[in-house]
Amino acid sequence: MVDGTLAPAAKLPPQRHLAFDLGVTIGTVGRAYGLLRERGLVSGEIGRGTYVMARAEGGPLRASAPILPDFGGTRLHDAPPDKLRFDSTAAPDIGQGAVIGEIFASVAADHPLHIASYSRTHHQDWLDAGAAWLERNGWRSAPEDIVPTHGAHAAALAVIAAVTAPGDRVAFETLTYSQLSRSTRLIGRRIAPVETDEGGMVPEDFERVCAQQHPKVAFLIPTAHNPTLTIMDESRRQAIAQIARRHDVWLIEDDIYGGVSGDPTPLIASLAPERTFVVGGLSKAVAAGVRGGWVACPPHLSQRVKVTHKMTTGGLSFILTEAAARLVLSGAARDISRRTVAEATAREAIARAVFAGHDFRSHPNVPFLWLKLPEVWLSGTFRNAALADGLLIDDEDEYKSARMDRSYHRVRIAFSSSQRATVKDGLERLRRLLDSGVAGYDAET
Repeated sequence: MVDGTLAPAAKLPPQRHLAFDLGVTIGTVGRAYGLLRERGLVSGEIGRGTYVMARAEGGPLRASAPILPDFGGTRLHDAPPDKLRFDSTAAPDIGQGAVIGEIFASVAADHPLHIASYSRTHHQDWLDAGAAWLERNGWRSAPEDIVPTHGAHAAALAVIAAVTAPGDRVAFETLTYSQLSRSTRLIGRRIAPVETDEGGMVPEDFERVCAQQHPKVAFLIPTAHNPTLTIMDESRRQAIAQIARRHDVWLIEDDIYGGVSGDPTPLIASLAPERTFVVGGLSKAVAAGVRGGWVACPPHLSQRVKVTHKMTTGGLSFILTEAAARLVLSGAARDISRRTVAEATAREAIARAVFAGHDFRSHPNVPFLWLKLPEVWLSGTFRNAALADGLLIDDEDEYKSARMDRSYHRVRIAFSSSQRATVKDGLERLRRLLDSGVAGYDAET
């Protein structure tokens, strides 16, 4: 295109044909075509095909978006403003902005000098708030083992940086919160994927990976797993803890959905407290924009994680960390959480009704579902069809921790953004698209 190999107005082959010729999935080709559209190199319409765009007279090819490095993933770097978001699980808007605004105002009034400078100490209230927020099912961290962070993602990455060195392997479930696995690669660590099944991480495969690849740490989501919603039972948690102990592997337990799930299963941290880091935060239950998070460390490791968090993020924001602590210690965070869970429950009931008759997994308190696509639909194709219809969802490739041959033929549909009526309308549009079959979208795309 740039060098003139393909002339302006030349038609590209249909995605399914090119995928067959190259021996790759249609989702891979779909993402490549999407990137070409983002860069302004091609244009296309459903039913007509994809065509090479002409250069502006005397100038370069027109570009509709900046060219960005590819760190993996299927989400658009800059989501179009005219699309409905079904790819975000941040806490829904239930009016918490007013309460949070009052707390921010009180922090600014009480600490005008602190918010004008760097945060050089961790206040005891910040540690107490973290211990209180992460406490669950009879497990509670000592405040001195808490490190405040800018969210659960920053917490987990700080732990990985603290207990590994460049070149070390980090074990991830094959499907996972892959933003973290990509960040792990970005800081020079290697990924060791571990198979999962209906019960979560498979202990036998974890044992194999530990014996053969010697990971230093394993990241897993035992409760309301993202994206599968699996809740690992206690016996499997015990098996994972025993294997980690046998092979001297650190564990990172992402409990970001644990508090909203209401699940009573003991945390892995209560089974292996000497090697388990628990990460959590306010993003799913209170407000993602506060960037409030904490990590509970095994004894004597909090200082090490505190330093790596500072080095990987630049340090804590006083106003954000103080506001997060006040939200928790005042009881406001728990009150907001109860209301956001109630809203998620109402939306999950709508989604369950809309997709009745299809194969999906959902949880009453968690704002997304894991939908199995009927025959003909491929994950990437359905995602592209939804995008063409103005709806942003995530295909299964968004959650793969590493390249793999296995296809799940599923998509994750989240429903915490926008207002409830808008969500219902968008879900119904997705249902109509699902039932229309791929022929309604991909005939000539």
